[in-house]
Amino acid sequence: MSVRAKKELGQHFLVDENMLGVIGRLAGLGESDIVLEIGPGLGVLTTFLADRVQQVYAVELDVSLGPRLVERLAGRPNVELRFGDALRLDLREAAPGATKLVANLPYNVATPLIAESLDGLPELQLWCVMVQREVADRFFAVPSTKAYGAVSVLIQLVAERTGFHPVSRNVFRPRPNVDSAVVAFRRTGLPDDFAHVKRIVEAAFAHRRKKLVNSLQLAGVDVSDANIPDVRAEELTPVDFLELARTLG
Repeated sequence: MSVRAKKELGQHFLVDENMLGVIGRLAGLGESDIVLEIGPGLGVLTTFLADRVQQVYAVELDVSLGPRLVERLAGRPNVELRFGDALRLDLREAAPGATKLVANLPYNVATPLIAESLDGLPELQLWCVMVQREVADRFFAVPSTKAYGAVSVLIQLVAERTGFHPVSRNVFRPRPNVDSAVVAFRRTGLPDDFAHVKRIVEAAFAHRRKKLVNSLQLAGVDVSDANIPDVRAEELTPVDFLELARTLG
């Protein structure tokens, strides 16, 4: 059965199975693992995971892939396939007990999915995701660089990077116009009142070229009684943002 990737869904199907070993190594897969996979596509990674872990919960948006996926996953009762938008689903309900997120993430949802999973899936202990190289570089970018932004701060407040592997665009069909990377990171904790911290971080970067105080005000944050440093958001470290959130708490 021929399947055409849908550009509007950011689909690029993994076809080079040599990449599976890299993902398996960086994800540290074990037979007791319960794994959430977003965007299984043609099921190449899904079957690899199912043969190595206790349970896989796979969430796919594109229902037209159903027949192909069901056929590929036949005989693997430890895979639960669900169709829906991962950004709208209650993933804690869809993947109960999942402690690892392992996925070739659709390009157009990778950043919001990761950002939401940090506190939305508090039982997750490890992420191992294939994303655009530019996005992967953003996750652990350092302050005062172009790549550094809200998602950099949020991820670094919650996790530490444990692995990184560049990926050629030639391992996908259709071949994307950009290179990718597999990036792995492990949870180190979750700051208190993370929802408040997230709001402040996102507000700080909402108007990146403006000074921090102006960006916060434009995003609707009350800064009237706070001593806000005269810098842009990109100059603050993740720890600085924790202190800022407390100041504005």
